[in-house]
Amino acid sequence: MPTLLRYAAFTDTPLGGNPAGVMLDADGLTDARMQTIAADVGYSETAFLTAAGPGRYRVRYFSPRAEVPFCGHATIASAIALFHAVGETSPRFETPVGEVPVTITVDADGPLATLTSVAPRVEAAAPELVAATLAALGWREDELDPALPPRVAFAGARHLVLASATRARLADLDYDFGALERIQREHDLTTVDLVWRETQISFHARNPFPVGGIVEDPATGAAAAAFGGYLRALGLVDTPAVVDIRQGDDMGRPSRLRVGIDPEGGIRVSGHAVRIDDAADARDSGLRIAGTDASHQDLRP
Repeated sequence: MPTLLRYAAFTDTPLGGNPAGVMLDADGLTDARMQTIAADVGYSETAFLTAAGPGRYRVRYFSPRAEVPFCGHATIASAIALFHAVGETSPRFETPVGEVPVTITVDADGPLATLTSVAPRVEAAAPELVAATLAALGWREDELDPALPPRVAFAGARHLVLASATRARLADLDYDFGALERIQREHDLTTVDLVWRETQISFHARNPFPVGGIVEDPATGAAAAAFGGYLRALGLVDTPAVVDIRQGDDMGRPSRLRVGIDPEGGIRVSGHAVRIDDAADARDSGLRIAGTDASHQDLRP
């Protein structure tokens, strides 16, 4: 019987970061069974791994409602779970969007995993997409940062990047769940990556994820990789660069993501991950899961 592990990624404490389910021995599980397990776990994503050769693993990611093409935090969690289980330090994950290599090092806070995304791409965001998303969020166009224009960014999954002009606007997140879910489905978006620039290389982020049945993601590695590609494509950083992203603070699950941006190639995203035991189940500590009839929820603490 496959064993379900629970890890919090992009944190060094079980009460921070983004929780992920991890199954290292998912051979023989049907799609329906994986979806049921992910829904029962209730985290943003659960990763299901099967061995594909020495140091290689096929992985699929399921949110409580649907399979997603790529998930950064569950990749980080899976890599560190493999390190704990078998000492693996350089796993290569065969994901639905391509190969994602990970390297593990150890620092004062424990194992640190660094994934390298598939090649990112950035495209224009249609004005009607931006307008509809702002309406669902309850944001005004003049509350956006003109120096960070809206774009759709991809590094394994598609995200609409919207930059707030102020930290206060980012902190006051209260959106129409049903409307944003419909927009995400229509435009094949995994999350909306809401960001605020504190310094040239330091950002805060929030990621609504209604299409996955999650009101808000505490740490979104796929969006961080996509955002790294966005910064490079728009010439907003001098490469090579390292950018820090703070996420989850506004929902009580502080997360820290480090993004490495080289002049070309995939984007590197680094973070720690720690095992969650039953006493520290992350669902009791800020992760908000929408019911099937949810249409609007207040996200403020």
